[in-house]
Amino acid sequence: MDAIDVIRAKRDGGTLTPEQIDWTVDAYTRGAIAEEQMAALAMAVLLNGMTRPEVARWTEAMIRSGERMDWSALDRPTTDKHSTGGVGDKITLPLAPVVAACGAAVPQLSGRGLGHTGGTLDKLESIPGWRASLSTAEMLDVLREAGAVICAAGGGLAPADRKLYALRDVTGTVESIPLIASSIMSKKIAEGTGALVLDVKVGSGAFMKTERDARELAETMVAIGTDHGLRTVALLTAMDRPLGNAVGNAVEVAESVEVLAGGGPSDVVELTVALAREMLAAAGVDGRDPADALKDGSAMDVWRRMISAQGGDPDAPLPAARETHVVTAPSTGVLASLDAYGVGVAAWRLGAGRARKEDPVSFGAGIVCHARPGDRVTEGQPLLTLHADDESRFARALESLDGAYTVTDGAGGTGDVTPLILDRIA
Repeated sequence: MDAIDVIRAKRDGGTLTPEQIDWTVDAYTRGAIAEEQMAALAMAVLLNGMTRPEVARWTEAMIRSGERMDWSALDRPTTDKHSTGGVGDKITLPLAPVVAACGAAVPQLSGRGLGHTGGTLDKLESIPGWRASLSTAEMLDVLREAGAVICAAGGGLAPADRKLYALRDVTGTVESIPLIASSIMSKKIAEGTGALVLDVKVGSGAFMKTERDARELAETMVAIGTDHGLRTVALLTAMDRPLGNAVGNAVEVAESVEVLAGGGPSDVVELTVALAREMLAAAGVDGRDPADALKDGSAMDVWRRMISAQGGDPDAPLPAARETHVVTAPSTGVLASLDAYGVGVAAWRLGAGRARKEDPVSFGAGIVCHARPGDRVTEGQPLLTLHADDESRFARALESLDGAYTVTDGAGGTGDVTPLILDRIA
């Protein structure tokens, strides 16, 4: 095989053979293909796409580059969820305990935030003592103890994807749907779960800004899962406004605990229950309704066991920022919009996120929203409370909020707000 022949084939709109794909992924992982050659191939894929068989084979090759986890020792079926990321997206935190409380095991490998989108591990690390890095044996122990585990992926899982992801990030090829889909699905399939539900976000705060692109990504990932014998379902969900009221790390943990206690924002509860029902159905678990697990405290019990099993103290006070700044409504009327991207960037600038993977985050930084799109507000009423450890961060955060919310005349109500769940793809 020759890298140049593979590049030319895709550059000219051709279909790569299974042998070409297997060789390319393996050779790149071993360092036998130069970075500039793989960059050229990634650009050719971005411009010309891949067929369904190509994407399936590419995903399989990335899976084979590393280890594949096995949960057959558990006495219950496994199921998992993956979100494409958004603003205020803390759903994994209440979701994993809810699903475990209803009879399935949830081995959830999660990531960290970058830019305006938050990371599940960053949120959970705001809990004193909680550990993100677990061995496979430790993951199994936590699953047996609590029924759910949320932790970082080990270095042996799809190493080809980790190397290619870094390259795509610096070569303008992140947006390629075949490469996005194969990146996500190679890790999820290697994770060894028995069923998978995808939460594909749509809107300003999401990676996919249009429903058309989000649908294409969802359909591609569902096809990959199906082709690999993994029961896969996707929900398209709105990310034009923040999810829930809290955006940050500790503030999102606190909101998740509210949900587990039977309260919390209605949209967080709605999406948690909807995804839980899909996960249980995909795993073949027919029994308790997830809504009941939130109401009767059983999901909270799982949460406490899971946090404790990973070294955390579920009763410890969460970090709080030293400084706050309140943004008030400029006039009386209806909050017509609250842009997810603007709020996400503001939270990032307050210290809740990072610009580079190695940057630290402030656990107490973030934003709490006091009104939702469609709510009636009065002039001077608090709309947002900004939290930061350094008050000098407020100025730049406020810049990103300029134009991120609008208050208009109207009778109130939420009839013109985009539905949270847009579609289901299976």
